[in-house]
Amino acid sequence: MKFHDLQIQTQREFPSNMRTEGFGWLVRAGYITRAGETLPLGRQAIARLQALTHQSSSFSRLALPVLANPQEIFFPAATGSLEVMHCPSCGYTARQETARFKRIPFTKEEPLRIEKVLTPDCNTIESLAKFLSVPKEKTTKALMFTRLADGKFVFAAVRGDMQLSETKLKTVVGEFRTATAEEILKSGAAAGFASPIGLRDALVVADELLPASTNLVAGANEAGYHFKNTNYGRDYRAEIVADVAMANAGYPCAVCEGRLDSVRAELLAAGATYYFENILYALAETYHDEKGLAFPDDVAPFDVYLMHIPGRESDTLAPAEEIHRALQTAGLSVLFDDRAERAGVKFNDADLIGCPIRITVGEKNLREGMVELKPRKAKENRLISLKSLNGLEGRTDLWALTANETT
Repeated sequence: MKFHDLQIQTQREFPSNMRTEGFGWLVRAGYITRAGETLPLGRQAIARLQALTHQSSSFSRLALPVLANPQEIFFPAATGSLEVMHCPSCGYTARQETARFKRIPFTKEEPLRIEKVLTPDCNTIESLAKFLSVPKEKTTKALMFTRLADGKFVFAAVRGDMQLSETKLKTVVGEFRTATAEEILKSGAAAGFASPIGLRDALVVADELLPASTNLVAGANEAGYHFKNTNYGRDYRAEIVADVAMANAGYPCAVCEGRLDSVRAELLAAGATYYFENILYALAETYHDEKGLAFPDDVAPFDVYLMHIPGRESDTLAPAEEIHRALQTAGLSVLFDDRAERAGVKFNDADLIGCPIRITVGEKNLREGMVELKPRKAKENRLISLKSLNGLEGRTDLWALTANETT
């Protein structure tokens, strides 16, 4: 394919809205626009990735530093759109909203007598814990919803130092919405001072840590009041006890009890679905240097960047076109830069775009029946004979030339 066929426009500067260095190189190399829209060169790269994933069901050939579970593959990125929990000890990985963690209750206490106390203006866990001088883990957090399927009032309770995972709750009870003030009042609860004690016609869902936690502070279902020393089983029961709390960094891993890390990431694959634009971003973030992109052989949009340097005394374009045909016949994918541009411009663009091998057809070397070959990551060029390019049977043969020919 020729350079102008893809309408490639490289950039000399990084975009001002550069989210990551990899994103910046993709813009500069003409794979995407500053707004992140995929350009023809980017679509060519994605087509190559699609062909690769059809050939292999694993990501091993991409050689990306990924986090994975049996269903999903993630790429860690500081600007990633997802929060992923990862255990560095055993490798357990899951989205934050579905991640499991080991519940560790505080020291077991003898149940104390329930006591109703005045707690004015304490309608948040933070204000309640401060007013009563108790840690947040000694409180109960209440969240109230209405199930869409049947209008059932759903009361969810987690320990006060934790957050509810609505994703986990939906798995347990189905789709829901936030309960209205009227629905809360009808259930016998009081917003800001609610608990599962004494509710009417409610589906109570308790996180699995609550039955193991004693003497918690919970709402008294009366504005301005809370109960001290509430205990599951004695003061209330739940129709459902399940894992509905959100995992956070530092929580014990459910598999090995190591500590979970919180990692920003992008989703690369879910089941048999691949997110190729995200994969392209991940490759750019992983494979670049100070000159531009430096993609591995298997994932570069083209095997070869072929360029000619316009001659002063002889034609270099026609021999370059012959080489282009020979490489294509050998089954190699070629980006042919046939522009009448200065050598420096073409060398810079070749480094930016990041094909594994650059072949340069120049006037001086042609007189000796040679062309210049340079692997993208190599420091030195090699000269190879024109006749050695005839009869190639693929990429392996071309790479062999880099070792067998001398400058």
